Amino acid sequence: MNLQQYRPRIVDEELDELLIELPAISLEGPRGVGKTATAERRARTAYYLDVPAQTAVASADPTLVLAGDAPVLIDEWQREPAVWDAVRRAVDRGCEPGRFLLTGSAAPISAPSHSGAGRIVTLRMRPMTLAERGVEEPTVGLEGLLAGAGRHVAGKTAVSLPDYVEEIVRSGFPAIRELTGRARRRQLDGYLRRIIDTDFRDQGHPVRRPEVLTRWMEAYAAATATTASFEKVRDAATGGVADKPAKTTTMPYRDVLSSLMILDPVPAWIPSGNWLHRLGQSPKHHLADPGLAARALGLDAGALLTGDQPRTSVPRDGTLLGHLFESLVTLSVRVFAQRVDASVGHLRLHSGRREVDLIVERADRRVVALEVKLGNTINDDDVAGLIWLREQLGEDLVDAVVIHTGPRAYRRKDGVAVVPAALLGP
Repeated sequence: MNLQQYRPRIVDEELDELLIELPAISLEGPRGVGKTATAERRARTAYYLDVPAQTAVASADPTLVLAGDAPVLIDEWQREPAVWDAVRRAVDRGCEPGRFLLTGSAAPISAPSHSGAGRIVTLRMRPMTLAERGVEEPTVGLEGLLAGAGRHVAGKTAVSLPDYVEEIVRSGFPAIRELTGRARRRQLDGYLRRIIDTDFRDQGHPVRRPEVLTRWMEAYAAATATTASFEKVRDAATGGVADKPAKTTTMPYRDVLSSLMILDPVPAWIPSGNWLHRLGQSPKHHLADPGLAARALGLDAGALLTGDQPRTSVPRDGTLLGHLFESLVTLSVRVFAQRVDASVGHLRLHSGRREVDLIVERADRRVVALEVKLGNTINDDDVAGLIWLREQLGEDLVDAVVIHTGPRAYRRKDGVAVVPAALLGP
């Protein structure tokens, strides 16, 4: 990527802060998310282990790719896991802060002999948020909400539902989202096809029946923003097949997709109160980018707006578009939360009677709760779950917010903030 065309990312600030004091940082995320471009802006020496000649050098002697002016970038380090151990040993010997910057888009097939804990700090990079895409200038920051300083909520936007749908299908992958129409669709198709044809093989799992894995990816896409069980995902992937495959047969699909960071589930929130036993423990399914989910299901913006259904479906409450919109918001919230060292989960009672889409938790375990609604008006039913949670948590609930597709940010009389997705920022 031309550095002059680089669009600043929220992770830039995190990375620069850490490089001042830490000797080795591993920037990790799915392929195409922008890791290399971000790292190259800081590196003075670079080694690319997806280049066979440089991989051969690293394989012969991993220390040869540690040399050079700092920061030293080692791109796609997982292709030669011994490099990780070499960096760890260099850190143990006392190298200076900002010495090594590694990037990786998959877990290595053969794990390094040491996890790197305490020596190499891992930083997650996700696709671009709405704020990073420049869709709108945010007026409400998650950091302020978490600090309890966001009582005044205001702002207007002209971003409407068709604009959000367009952002879903464009994806947050920097190189892909700049394309239009057929070119973008072909690039997304190629991304998904490479997972099947190349990435699975590189992870030691060659795909003998590509059509089966294609259906599994469609099933996970259809399960976006749900807690669908393995059995429901399996049924969606194998619709019409009487003899369902065993769990041991299909689990490798999920494991490899996770190691490639294509699956990015939101874990169940674990509170400290005595009502823990009432909560469901299943994660919410999300792909790395909702654009991948839409494309895996063969749906463009027009199909999403008209409510067309894909051939693969999973039982859900609400529309598929609503779940993809939630995934788009979730992507942004996770990036914003990481910036302030907060964690993100979701809440669901076992009975399903109460759910809160996103729980952002500070280090002191106080939280901001967010509901995501596909609509431009918010009524009392839309905030019922947030009001209930406030009654359960008391002062531990710092703020409650509904993220929607409407034009205005404001605070309701009951204290719940209402914020258009485009106006939410870090």
